[in-house]
Amino acid sequence: MLLLGAGLIVRFAHWLGARRRTWIDTQIRFQIESGSSAPEGLKRSRAVSEALEWVAVALAYFIAGILALDRLGIPLTTLVAPATVIGIGLGFGAQQMVGDLLAGFFLFAEHQFAFGDVIRLSVPGQPTGITGTVEELTLRVTKVRTAQGELVVVPNSALRQVTNLSKDWSRAVIDIPVSVTEDLEHVTGILRDVVTQLAADPDWSGLLLGDPVVAGVEAIDVGYVQLRLIARTLPGRQFEVARELRLLAATALRSAGVSSPSIGDGPSS
Repeated sequence: MLLLGAGLIVRFAHWLGARRRTWIDTQIRFQIESGSSAPEGLKRSRAVSEALEWVAVALAYFIAGILALDRLGIPLTTLVAPATVIGIGLGFGAQQMVGDLLAGFFLFAEHQFAFGDVIRLSVPGQPTGITGTVEELTLRVTKVRTAQGELVVVPNSALRQVTNLSKDWSRAVIDIPVSVTEDLEHVTGILRDVVTQLAADPDWSGLLLGDPVVAGVEAIDVGYVQLRLIARTLPGRQFEVARELRLLAATALRSAGVSSPSIGDGPSS
């Protein structure tokens, strides 16, 4: 009966956790579709709900096991020595798992990132890191969905450096190569019109935290210069704003007859 009750409690914990996560996912999706960013507290509460569900399951089985041993008449004091030996053995054999759990605890405690955040992970064997959206965060692993649709599962202890691309606010930075033979003052004026047009567009103004600016000449190379545009955006929305800015800038420059640098003279990346 104790084990049956523990099983029912575990199923209830899973059901309650699933309902809570479904509600949070709906709220986050509504915030994103309405053009705003999901509150940090809402994203953290989803991750915390998963951790609490895991703790509730482990605690239910542990208490049920202790009570079952007591009902069978096995004195718990006689299990202290074997449990100590087994605990030491598991500690040495499961060092990786213990490290994962400790690292996951500090991820939750320090609010480094949460569900729905866009992050870049630096892990062993990946020189360029992994960029994607956090789909699940537990005490042991972090699951990230990349732009190509790949689900990457990384143990928390393997995370060496985490770059949160959607914390509080983001910035879209676009470098536009322009031939040195062009009138840079004229090109800069065209780009200023472009950023003004984007800021006045109601479909995009809600994603901006201030008016985009033309920072000016960022770099000078053989045959071309780079003009930089900067836009401060809502968390995680810098990529779509950057794409729209590139489209508007390319269209405006082409319409004005501004030539781009040749392939041999342009930037390599």
